[in-house]
Amino acid sequence: MLTSCEEVIDVDLTTGSKRLVVDASINWVKGTPGNEQTIKLTTTTGYYDAEIPVVSGATVTVADSAGTLYEFTEVPGTGQYVCQYFVPQINEGYILTIIYNGQTYTGSETLYDVPDITSIAQSEDGGFEGDETEIRFFFNDNVAEENYYLSRFDAEFLAIPEYDVNEDRFTNGNEMFDFVSDEDIEPQDIIDIKLYGISKQYYNYMVKLLEVAGGGGGGPFSTPPATVRGNVVNQTDEANYPLGYFRLSRVSAVSYEVQPTE
Repeated sequence: MLTSCEEVIDVDLTTGSKRLVVDASINWVKGTPGNEQTIKLTTTTGYYDAEIPVVSGATVTVADSAGTLYEFTEVPGTGQYVCQYFVPQINEGYILTIIYNGQTYTGSETLYDVPDITSIAQSEDGGFEGDETEIRFFFNDNVAEENYYLSRFDAEFLAIPEYDVNEDRFTNGNEMFDFVSDEDIEPQDIIDIKLYGISKQYYNYMVKLLEVAGGGGGGPFSTPPATVRGNVVNQTDEANYPLGYFRLSRVSAVSYEVQPTE
């Protein structure tokens, strides 16, 4: 007979200084006015801590190039700051300002358009071994622009949303696609698909972020190449830099119900 035992080993990890984490994604979904937007503020915490500390008491505003100021009001105790009257404009530049603990953080970005999702195709030969269900969506790239895209897939068979980024360097003006495949996809599963128009800077940021998250093939115990820093800068103390990103996007969103195979 064979016996075995398990021993829990707690690794003594050094916790760095707390930093502000900015989740400032302004998403204008097609078919909606885009007036209600939310910015979430938290701080970094220890590796073993179960809860992520939220940030209260900050002043959060977004201004456009004409000087129109949009104030984001805190929902008490949530770290969420909400604006009900935001006016999104394609190709408009915006500046985010956060004042917290006597320090001022700013970030700037432009709101980019996105094409419609034109069609969705399902196949049963996806994955490396050709044994997974694959859901592929298509869209037409604008030939007159240099475009960058973020894709997001949400479904019950995914533990967390799945992201991907694309550029049109070699497909400018052509039909483009992205896809999700998984062996656990079942008929009648609902897959929510979102396509975002993003900036080149955010595309580069997401490439690095996805690589650190495991997409670069280094395995779960590989060393991240560096801390992935976004476009929000601490104007008061540069050394106390925040994490996260200020992004604005037009969004094309569809839901797809997986069909049974014949």
